[in-house]
This record gives sequence, structure tokens and C-alpha cells, in this order.
Amino acid sequence: MPVRAHHIAAIAALALAGLGLCGCSAINEKLAAGVGDKLPHWAGGLPADVPPRRGTPEYEAYMKERERKRLEPAATNANAAAPAAASPAPSAQPLDPVH
Repeated sequence: MPVRAHHIAAIAALALAGLGLCGCSAINEKLAAGVGDKLPHWAGGLPADVPPRRGTPEYEAYMKERERKRLEPAATNANAAAPAAASPAPSAQPLDPVH
């Protein structure tokens, strides 16, 4: 069976399509991290309160601010837990310590 010109053209077109798909996967691997950061949350992107990626200047500033908040006294720290609302009722007896 002789190989005809349209068979060669079809094989070449399929080979080029396959190479094109391989190229797309290599590009997507490198761009996925950057593009994913720009997508809105409703479209599958990251939420707004996610910290910045490591190695960026924004990450360094974020870590410095986080450390500064950690070193603040508890009274001025906005993230500190609220103090106890009320003391226990006078009729409640405190439990004896267990040794």
C-alpha cells in the first residue's frame, strides 16, 4: 500500500497538534502560580486574607508586622482574647487542686 500525500499531511498535522499541547503544558506550569494569585475567589482563586508568597518583599513586610504584633503587650494587642466576663457566682465553691 503506497503512502499518499494526504496521509503524510494528516500525520504531520497530528504531530504538530501533539507538540503544541506539550508546549502549553510547559507554559502553564510556569505561569500557574502567578495567574492563580490574580483570579478572584469566586473563580477558584485564593481568598483575600491569604498571606503573600515567600521570597517576595510583601512577605518580608508581612512577617515583620506579624512579629511586631506578637511582641505587643496583651492589653494593647487587638488579637488578644477578651477578658473573662464575670467572676464565678458566690455560691460556687472552687475545686481543690489535684496533686
